[in-house]
Amino acid sequence: MPETSPVLESILSRAAQAGKRIALPDSGDPRSIEAAHIALERGICRPVLVVGSDGGSANNNQALESVSAADLPGFDDLARRLHDKRKHKGLTEAQARTLAAEPLYLAGLMLDAGLVDGCVAGSLSTTADVLRAGIHTVGLAPGLSTVSSFFLMLAPDYTLAFADSGVVPDPDARQMADISIATCANYERLTGQKAYAALLAFSTLGSAEHASLHKIRACLELLRSEQPELTVDGELQFDAAFVPAVAQRKAPDSPVAGRANVFIFPDLNSGNIAYKIAERLGGLQAIGPNVQGLKKPYLDLSRGCSAGDIVVSMALASIMAD
Repeated sequence: MPETSPVLESILSRAAQAGKRIALPDSGDPRSIEAAHIALERGICRPVLVVGSDGGSANNNQALESVSAADLPGFDDLARRLHDKRKHKGLTEAQARTLAAEPLYLAGLMLDAGLVDGCVAGSLSTTADVLRAGIHTVGLAPGLSTVSSFFLMLAPDYTLAFADSGVVPDPDARQMADISIATCANYERLTGQKAYAALLAFSTLGSAEHASLHKIRACLELLRSEQPELTVDGELQFDAAFVPAVAQRKAPDSPVAGRANVFIFPDLNSGNIAYKIAERLGGLQAIGPNVQGLKKPYLDLSRGCSAGDIVVSMALASIMAD
């Protein structure tokens, strides 16, 4: 298991209380099996190994639940569900049945049908394959048109969220707004703390002018018109967003400056670089990237993840399911 913080301990404890069923499509990976054992033994969730048509799984312990297309009573209904979702894209019934038997799709269809509460994949599968399966089976969350990701950045005495640091290379204003909405909701859901979101840039509230700032200002307009309950401001430099003394000088009237805990980056370059610097130089613990924007939690993993990382993602999925 990764080193724990009070927030992470709370997440693991809340997941245990929730008792959710979490599907693991990469069941052929020994790390998934180890994570399933840990989650089961610690009562963090009820893991479900999703096995391919070849029966490939490293599971030799009958204590772990496993399913496949061949032994799932409702498989025909799930295959029809996939066909209904994708027939407008030319997917035939036969193709839908074949695709539905693949673990990534079978897990997603089970999630869509309420047979499990969340999915965690990516230790063997590529991010592109995981996202594709999630979009095709679960679909986008109501009101959102962007699938993105966020990192929880854990320090001993505070927790931040960084987004998007893993999926969307160059979001436009609409995508930035979707990323902001989803990240604030997940930050509050996972930490129990109110989200204060900063739209980051090299400028603070018009202190500079450049074409790259236009989308950030347009994003803020969208958020203020569509989500007036969100506490968000921008554009803000990081120091103005995070450091109260700097905020007092640069943005004294901002509702976010000096207290931000959700940081929305203008592009994937800056978001990815920032989380790695915070992790490697600042010593923060990075949990993610955690996929968001789907109707139900279908989380992706780094293929270099540990069994402990998988357990944490299962806990996150359990809480995001609520």
